[in-house]
Amino acid sequence: MKLNKPLLAIAITIALAACDDKSVKTISITDLVKNIDNPDYVIIDGRHDSLYNGFKEKNAKRGGHIKGAVQFSCDWLLHIADDKFESFAKNKGLDKAKTLVFYDSDPKQLDCLANKFAEKGYKVQVFKDYMDYANGDYPLENFEHFAYSVSPQWINSLIQGEKPETYHNDKFMIFNVAWGDIAQADSYKQHIPGAYHFNTDWIENDPVWNLSDPKVIEQNLLKNGISKDKTIVLYSNNQLAAYRVFWALKWAGVEDVRVLNGNLESWTKAGFTTEGTVNTPEAVSEFGATIPQNPQYNISMPQDAINRQKQGLKLVSNRAWNEYIGKTSGYDYIPGKGEPAGAIWGFAGTDSSNMADYYDVDGTLRNPKEIFALWKGQGINQGDQLAFYCGTGWRAGVSWFMTQLAGWNDTYVYDGGWNAWQMDSVFPVQKGAPNDMQQPDAKNDSGKP
Repeated sequence: MKLNKPLLAIAITIALAACDDKSVKTISITDLVKNIDNPDYVIIDGRHDSLYNGFKEKNAKRGGHIKGAVQFSCDWLLHIADDKFESFAKNKGLDKAKTLVFYDSDPKQLDCLANKFAEKGYKVQVFKDYMDYANGDYPLENFEHFAYSVSPQWINSLIQGEKPETYHNDKFMIFNVAWGDIAQADSYKQHIPGAYHFNTDWIENDPVWNLSDPKVIEQNLLKNGISKDKTIVLYSNNQLAAYRVFWALKWAGVEDVRVLNGNLESWTKAGFTTEGTVNTPEAVSEFGATIPQNPQYNISMPQDAINRQKQGLKLVSNRAWNEYIGKTSGYDYIPGKGEPAGAIWGFAGTDSSNMADYYDVDGTLRNPKEIFALWKGQGINQGDQLAFYCGTGWRAGVSWFMTQLAGWNDTYVYDGGWNAWQMDSVFPVQKGAPNDMQQPDAKNDSGKP
């Protein structure tokens, strides 16, 4: 049939509109479940990390995320340069060739994400029935030890005398972690109400900056009110400090240790106040167990690491790329350059003070699944014996924490790190990237600092 020109023009207009359809459609539970394993669909959870990880929504029977869901938050949009938007989204698995299904328990946040991606030309659908999904028997996933990483809201509930989810205790302490005494710790000048100061010198000492003698650690913990049966909540402005102490307290035997996901800025952004009061903890007389209760978490010195390498252990470096390839030692007090022989690069940050590859653009912890995918490309897999290390141990705590969050076994911190290794020329050193490898992409470039 031959179309006349007016009809042809209308047909072309309709076809072009269909190709450029920026409308947002709603998907039902039935259709969502039908496509949950469809590779042409990507399900995106826009909620806070704690809910994705496993904590329950209010009135929900189950917590966690829809099977296979990735994460993308409306809060990230301000931190993504416009010319990096598509590449950043693609690194999260969000491709224009796929149908993107967003869900969030906050309608405003859901609209924020859906509309932004629709404006950018993505095929967008929204799922508005998460509560029905969580209260049904549909596929839901969480991290085995999701309770280790807590939100500002969880901590505030604790302070208010409530019983937030997973808290089954009647005694807790909150610590702002930093190096030095209170006079040196600028981060303690304003802190979460009721928080005490935790000096990292209480658990480690120079010149290697390994864990101190267990008796010394025990006395420092007792003087500051810490026993194995208290719930200890940690946070720090530079998150490396909190994750370092998390590892040390789990090694010692504290049974319930939590870390604020983020830092004090995360707390204030959530709308909570701070105080400048110096809080002094009341000492306790007994820890309640012999320290360490979990010595297996620590591989202390170079020879210990070498012996374990012979049994299949993989040493994973969380040092900056230029440290890993031997361009710099990373520290003004560490002269040697290079890495322990056989070390695998496990991503890190720009220098010895950060782990930028491991954080989202809002400063919270990156989805462990994204990190595990990066590790897989480096030959680092669940089920392997893995010892994470850096220069003196702080950065390695972030990687180890992620494995604990996800319930991985056979993961450790090699505490001596590069610092102890380079102190004795007997230990074998590698310089340069193995097999002329180029720096792997961390797939986390938002285009903004």
